[in-house]
Amino acid sequence: MAGFKNMVPQQALVLRDGKRIEMLAENLVVGDIVFIKGGDKIPADLRMLECQGCKVDNSSLTGESEAQPRGVECTDDNPLETKNLGFFSTTCLEGAACGMVINTGDRTVIGRIASLASQVGNQKTPIALEIEHFVHLISGLAVGVGIVFFIISISMGYSPLNAVIFCIGIVVAYVPEGLLATVTVCLSLTAKRMAKKNCLVKNLEAVETLGSTSVICSDKTGTLTQNRMTVAHMWFDNIIHNADTSEDQTGEMFDQSSPTWQALNRISTLCNRAEFCAGQEEVPINKRTVNGDASEAALLKFTENITGNVMDIRKRNEKVLEIPFNSSNKYQVSIHIPEDPAEKGYLLVMKGAPERILDRCSTIMIGGKEVPLDGEIKDSFQEAYIALGSLGERVLGFCQILLPSSAYGPGYPFNAESGNFPLDKLCFVGLISMIDPPRASVPDAVMKCRSSGIKVIMVTGDHPITAKAIAKSVGIISSTSETVEDIASRLGIPVEQVNPSNYRDACAVVVNGGEIIDMISDELDDILRYHTEIVFARTSPQQKLLIVEGCQRLGAIVAVTGDGVNDSPALKKADIGVAMGIAGSDAAKHAADMILLDDNFASIVTGVGEGRLIFDNLKKSISYTVTKNIPEMIPFMVYVIISCPLPIGTITILFIELGTDIIPSIALAYEKAENDIMTRKPRNPHKERLVNMPLLSYSYFHIGKNFLSLQIIFEVK
Repeated sequence: MAGFKNMVPQQALVLRDGKRIEMLAENLVVGDIVFIKGGDKIPADLRMLECQGCKVDNSSLTGESEAQPRGVECTDDNPLETKNLGFFSTTCLEGAACGMVINTGDRTVIGRIASLASQVGNQKTPIALEIEHFVHLISGLAVGVGIVFFIISISMGYSPLNAVIFCIGIVVAYVPEGLLATVTVCLSLTAKRMAKKNCLVKNLEAVETLGSTSVICSDKTGTLTQNRMTVAHMWFDNIIHNADTSEDQTGEMFDQSSPTWQALNRISTLCNRAEFCAGQEEVPINKRTVNGDASEAALLKFTENITGNVMDIRKRNEKVLEIPFNSSNKYQVSIHIPEDPAEKGYLLVMKGAPERILDRCSTIMIGGKEVPLDGEIKDSFQEAYIALGSLGERVLGFCQILLPSSAYGPGYPFNAESGNFPLDKLCFVGLISMIDPPRASVPDAVMKCRSSGIKVIMVTGDHPITAKAIAKSVGIISSTSETVEDIASRLGIPVEQVNPSNYRDACAVVVNGGEIIDMISDELDDILRYHTEIVFARTSPQQKLLIVEGCQRLGAIVAVTGDGVNDSPALKKADIGVAMGIAGSDAAKHAADMILLDDNFASIVTGVGEGRLIFDNLKKSISYTVTKNIPEMIPFMVYVIISCPLPIGTITILFIELGTDIIPSIALAYEKAENDIMTRKPRNPHKERLVNMPLLSYSYFHIGKNFLSLQIIFEVK
């Protein structure tokens, strides 16, 4: 709850008694009229009444990394999808808006998530259940044997006091005093080792839980992906070109010799409002923070990597007019004085939704020359647009026109409201598509998880097309797997006509979160049981919780990764919650058992290996701790039954145990793995126990026999 309270905005600009006043956000009531602007946190759930280019960051609620435009019209029945609602604690990135308060406090969306997280009880870890079971077993055995020998002692004529002493000796011999220190130190040492590998463990027992994990429900944004919009492809000269999306910019560059590319590069540089924050000259370009929305930031970093100093280029091409992007026009325009003296007049550049941009063009640039925009070219454009869109990428169109100096001479009074300049019959230059690319280490990590018997499920708030594309690129959906939609596409029939028997053949499935609400638990269980590759898209916090509960109903040990406030209920409900250390919200970090300091999914694989290793080593150490108890108990039995002298008393045994048990036990618990621990299947905590009792009984017999023989020899001497 402390994490949620840190997200609460302090002040709000409100209309009261006909005047705009600032007041504490906690004093807002339903019906208040609130004003917000770029940089403000929204102080309550608002129904938008007026919007001027307003965009909000909903990533903490929905997982969408891109800024979402707001408007006054209801666009969707789902409150999280409609554009006329602003949510408490989200940030207004740009523009301004006025809205009416419709919910405050616990009744807001964020308040409901907070109450959902606080209602989820803490789950007992598998190792805690194992140790509890083991302690009950040993305790019952010790007390039972102690009582039996008390009765035997009384029946053989010993005094009640001596019989009680014998009973205590038997019980003490059974108790593994070193168990607490062994388990605690072992978990602590492993947690320390994991911290060096960017896994910070908050709950020691979580170390072993991660080792027994059989299902990982992973968020997409920031965990599987780099959490930054990046230029992925370009379409110009009627060819799709690949951009370098690697984290360190080590990929291959595309051919930049075409004049069309030079024009496309200039438009994306000039028709862009994003700027780098000051004082980052020594920071790598891809790591720099940017003032501007995610798409323009991606274009800025892309052009900066290729052309050098973008700000100098903008200064040399002075801007004289700009029309910002808005949701009704779906384009952005700027007019510049070109630096090239040969280009007399003004240069108008435009970017926006590809279909809107194409409608305003009459020509297209091919090989640096303008040619008429005929039907064949439009078909090629449509194919490229669909191909890039199917990859889950956001596509923008770019065009330009050189305004002649005869009509638009120096000092021409351009006016955006009167529109005294052309916005049609432009020259289409090309397309640029962007995506939040996957991390380079994720595909290998997913493959390791799959080979070691762990199912990886993607649970995200993003669009299903984007989620499916990322899932395929990281290996969550393998290249040979088909969804029901893929089967329908291959057979050329509607999805409804696919034979139900084929549903089992479709190993992969992409489920829209809205469908989960209408499912009964058995339907959700069937999806989780029969599909090996699963993607849940457009999920709400409640739906994420249902997915985790469904996996647990099937007997799986579930790990959940996430960074947003919307992930916190699922993080707390899971057997182990893993939050992101860099991009993670405070609420997510508080709810999690483990934090990835580098926000990298591949670090989870490290944790799984350590968790599996520690369970194997704990079995060895506990076996040692328990096995040595029998040799201590047998002399008592022999002394009671046949009156053989007792060489070691109860107090002596305690001293010997404290001095000799703990160090060897810890050494066994911290033993290195002899083979690749990730090749093993995840253990089933319901079947595999910490101690194999028949094996221990065999060990007890031999060690006890030898120890008793030594004691008798020493006594005789």
